[in-house]
Amino acid sequence: MSYSVGQVAGFAGVTVRTLHHYDDIGLLVPGGRSHAGHRRYADADLDRLQRILFYRELGFPLEEVAALLDDPAADPRAHLRRQHELLTARIDELRKMAAAVEQAMEARRMGINLTPEERFEVFGDKDPEQYAEETERRWGGTYSHAESQRRVARYTKEDWKRIQAEVAAWGEAYAALMEAGEEPTSPEAVRLAEAHRQHISKWFFECHVKIHQGLAEMYVTDPRFREFYESMHPGLPEHLKEAIGANAARLRG
Repeated sequence: MSYSVGQVAGFAGVTVRTLHHYDDIGLLVPGGRSHAGHRRYADADLDRLQRILFYRELGFPLEEVAALLDDPAADPRAHLRRQHELLTARIDELRKMAAAVEQAMEARRMGINLTPEERFEVFGDKDPEQYAEETERRWGGTYSHAESQRRVARYTKEDWKRIQAEVAAWGEAYAALMEAGEEPTSPEAVRLAEAHRQHISKWFFECHVKIHQGLAEMYVTDPRFREFYESMHPGLPEHLKEAIGANAARLRG
């Protein structure tokens, strides 16, 4: 049996473009070609793809994945042992995450821990929790939401001022980028999209690529978030969404 690139993409839940890229860099070269020159994948190729995707899920760069799979000293049992070790480590990590969620659930109070006077000093007449309903609806019960709630409950007035200053500086930089006519896929736009992701990870929760893309969609479709980013520069939500998509493609290789 052999399979087309489209069939394999469907089996594995990846894009055809990803499989083409793996072929181009020699990570997954299909075992055959059709008479028309199209890629054909054998069962052995699917086994290798499964191992590739496993290591990628655990965060290994493509270069390291290739080194692991092409190690002449390794045998299938060695790969299984390696995968078992990595899965055990991931289980330990998930247990720690679950404990953090339980701790957050048990907290008597979660939220922005400021007095009314301090809130007004930091945020003015804007409600800092105006997005709480939407974020609760979308991510309530997730680790990211619990982690964000746990962190912000500890922040002081000075912490919030630093967060506000970082957001303002980022907004000015992005507005200047748009004024200069930079495309969303330009290096500077991608850099600022990554800075946006890192800001969220620094202050709220670990913002993985898929989560970041989900946020980008919300910035465009949800009126409250859209208004916030439009206030920085007209058209910024759509521009940022594309830049976040370009940054995600870059990070995924």
